[in-house]
Amino acid sequence: MSRQNLLPVIIGVGQVNDRPGADEPGLDSAGLMLAALAVAEHDAGVSLLGRLDWLGIENQISWPDPAIDETVAAGLPARPGHVRLTADASGHGPMELLNRAANAIGRGEVRIAAITGGEALRTAAKRATGGGMANALAAAAEAGATPLARRYGLVTPADVYPLYENATRAAWRQSLAEAQTETAEIWSGLSKTAAENPNAWLRAPLTPSDILAEGPANRMISFPYTKLMVANSAVNQGAALILASLETALSLGIPRDRLVFVGAGAAAHEPADFLRRDGFTGSASLNASIDRTLALNGLVTGALDHVEFYSCFPCVPKMARRRLGWPADRPASVYGGLTFGGGPIGNCMTHAAAAMVEKLRMGPGNGLIVANGGYATHNHAIVLTSQAPGINPFPQDFDVQATADALRGPIPALLDDHTGPGTVESFTMPYGREGRPLGATIVARTQDGARFLAAVPVEDAQTLAWLAGVDPVGSAGSAEPMVDGRRRWVRGV
Repeated sequence: MSRQNLLPVIIGVGQVNDRPGADEPGLDSAGLMLAALAVAEHDAGVSLLGRLDWLGIENQISWPDPAIDETVAAGLPARPGHVRLTADASGHGPMELLNRAANAIGRGEVRIAAITGGEALRTAAKRATGGGMANALAAAAEAGATPLARRYGLVTPADVYPLYENATRAAWRQSLAEAQTETAEIWSGLSKTAAENPNAWLRAPLTPSDILAEGPANRMISFPYTKLMVANSAVNQGAALILASLETALSLGIPRDRLVFVGAGAAAHEPADFLRRDGFTGSASLNASIDRTLALNGLVTGALDHVEFYSCFPCVPKMARRRLGWPADRPASVYGGLTFGGGPIGNCMTHAAAAMVEKLRMGPGNGLIVANGGYATHNHAIVLTSQAPGINPFPQDFDVQATADALRGPIPALLDDHTGPGTVESFTMPYGREGRPLGATIVARTQDGARFLAAVPVEDAQTLAWLAGVDPVGSAGSAEPMVDGRRRWVRGV
C-alpha cells in the first residue's frame, strides 16, 4: 500500500453544548462524549461508530467514573479494538491523542479512529451538595499540590498562572497598563470569534474596555486577572473527532473537500513542580513544541492562516504569540478560547480542533494548535491543513523533550525555611468575591539565587496595595518567621 494512502485525515467533527433547565438533570460526562461522537458521525455522513478500530478518551473530573473510557466504549454499537484514556484531565491531552491516532493510522494498524471528551460540571454542581462544581475543581487541584505550595496557598490554576503573568510583564518591560491592554485586545478578539461560532458557550462580543472594566460581573479573580480573563469551566460540553486513512476516507465516499489532513506535532513538558522551574518568564517546552512543529511541517508563521493558542489565562497565549511572531490583533483562536468558547477542563482543544476543521473546509490553508496542560506544564502543538503533505510523516516521534531541556536555564535551589533578605521574582494575589485581596504569596530569590516563598497576610493592606499598584518584581525585602510556620514578606526600605 502506498504510504500516501495512509495519510491520516479528519472526516467528522462534533460539538455538544448541554444547557439543562432548572428542573432538568443534564447529561453526564459519558453522555456528552457519546452525543458528540454521534454528531461527528452525522457530520461525516457515513455510519462509523460501529466500525471504530481505535478510541481515545480525554479524561474528566466532573463525574465519579474512573472507568469512563469503558463506559463510553460500551455505549457504542461495537467496542473498538483499542481504547485509550489519558492519564488525567489536562489541556494537552486531546492533541496527544490526535498525534497517537495519526501514528496508528500511519502505521496501517488502524483504519478508523475517534477522539472524544466531555465535562459535565454544570450537571455535577446540580447533583452534588455543598458546591459540587467548586469542590470537584478544588479536589483535583489539591491532589496535585506539594506540601510547600499548599502551605502558601499555591493550589489552583488561578494561584499559579499569575506568577507567569507578573514575571513576564516585568521581563517584557511592560507597564501594568500596557500588559492589561494587550490582554484586553486578545480577549476581545476571542469574544468576537465566539460570537461567530454557533458552538461557543458565550456568544456576546466584547470590546477591550469591557474586558478591562471591573465590576460585579467582572470581578478580580487573582491579580491582574478578572473573571473575563480566565477559563470558564461552568459548562456542559462535549466534542469529538473521527479520523481515517486517506484511502479509507475515499472508499467511504467522503468528498475530498471535506477532508482535513493531520500534520506532524511536537510535545515537551516543564518540571511538574512549578516551584522547581528555571523561572516564570517563559517556557522552554512551549518554545520547543512550537519551533519543532513548524519545522516538521515545513511552515513559517506567514504560512499560517489560523491559530489556536490555549487560553486558560492570558500569559499562555502571550508567550505563544511572541514565540511565533503572531500579532496581538490577529485572532488567537478559532473557537473562542476557554473564556467564551468554553473551558471544559482538559477537553478544550478537541473543541478547537473541531472548529479548525470547519475553518479549513471553508478554504485552503494551514492551522496551528498550541495546547497547554497542567500549570504551564505540558505543551503539545500540531498542524491541521487542507493540503495533503508531500510525504506522509506518520508514524512520527513527537517527543522533543531533549530540545526543551537544552533550552531551559538552570533550576534554582528551593528553600522551605529561608529567613532573611531577598528580591521579588514574582507574586500571586487572589481576591475574594467582595473585591478585596485575600493576601498574597511572594516568590523570591536569595542573594545567591536560591528560591523561597513568603506570605503577605490579608491584614497587611499597605503591602497588598503596593503589589497591585507598582511593578514589584526585582524589589528588595526580607522574609521573617510567622507563628504559623510560614515566612512573612517585609518590604525593603
